[in-house]
Amino acid sequence: LKQPLWLWPYLAVCRSPLHASNMAEEDEEVIAAPVEEEEEVTDLMGAARKVLKNALVVDGVIRGLHEVAKHIDASKAQLVFLAESCNEPTYKKLVQGLCLEKNVSLIDVPDNKQLGEWAGLCKIDNDGLPRKVVGASCVAVTDFGEEGQAYDYMMKYLGK
Repeated sequence: LKQPLWLWPYLAVCRSPLHASNMAEEDEEVIAAPVEEEEEVTDLMGAARKVLKNALVVDGVIRGLHEVAKHIDASKAQLVFLAESCNEPTYKKLVQGLCLEKNVSLIDVPDNKQLGEWAGLCKIDNDGLPRKVVGASCVAVTDFGEEGQAYDYMMKYLGK
């Protein structure tokens, strides 16, 4: 078999010992990632953080006024977080009015930077600390994902 000249560099890489599949490699044990212990949820803000974290995993978090308003209006939002530190009163009135009209639960969060961090609007550095946090005045949850202790605490708080 004679291979075309342009194919030689690719064949050399594929035939190298680093890329060869060995049966011995397949027999090695697979080490599972450590399972996180679910921490005790004692307050509403801790529960909100955990609920948003679980919702982020399943892509159930909506951020920003325009998107949140569309999801509330379409009755897709199950829960809405609104930052108290929002400096635009009409913004707050719009979200509160939509939630009241569509019967969607609304929870006030004291700081918009904190809400942005919980909603995933930040970079995480090598140490696991949030950097470049962007504030979020309004966040909606459409899918809660894993329903754990934080979800139960939140539903108890909302009376559902």
